[in-house]
Amino acid sequence: MNIVFVTTVLAAVFAGQLAGTTEQDALVEQDALVNFQNQKEASAWSAVNDGVMGGRSVGKIKSATDGAMQFFGTLSLENNGGFASIRSGRLQVEMDPQEAFRVRVKGDGRTYIFNLYPKTRRMAFSYRASLPTVAGEWTEVTVALADFTPTSFGRRVQNKGPLSPDQISGIGFMLSDKKAGPFELEIQWVRIEPASVEDSP
Repeated sequence: MNIVFVTTVLAAVFAGQLAGTTEQDALVEQDALVNFQNQKEASAWSAVNDGVMGGRSVGKIKSATDGAMQFFGTLSLENNGGFASIRSGRLQVEMDPQEAFRVRVKGDGRTYIFNLYPKTRRMAFSYRASLPTVAGEWTEVTVALADFTPTSFGRRVQNKGPLSPDQISGIGFMLSDKKAGPFELEIQWVRIEPASVEDSP
């Protein structure tokens, strides 16, 4: 089971930080793997939806007004569909196996999927972890690299070891919770940091 630590960040505090650049903002900008406060970051991302398999889900991306990338659309279960996703371009990820990804998101209360794509990819294969959200609130979710699960077509792949950091070629976000209807997720940044038990609630 994925171990996910969530730290809720009050929207009011975030709004106050937007008024100026804080030391924490500068640190995030310097250390971020992906930082959508730089709107050019979003141009390297693309949407991949269940239309590739005959489904009718719609997932799109655009730059949001609050310095984030917005992943939004409508999930459909028709024609055996049921997923919408976005993916980065090729990334150079430098991290140690014991480190973690930290993601700053604002969602709609649905649980999304955080995907890692290896360099040697099979069809519909990724390492994934759950990405819970709180409706209308900015949260920061930390997932240790060791907690990503190898999956193919949504099912766990047996006898597959953990993903080595030097084999990561890209990241992405997906919704496939089998609940038809509109969705919206904003991602501000993704950074790498040491995994720590202190983040546990």
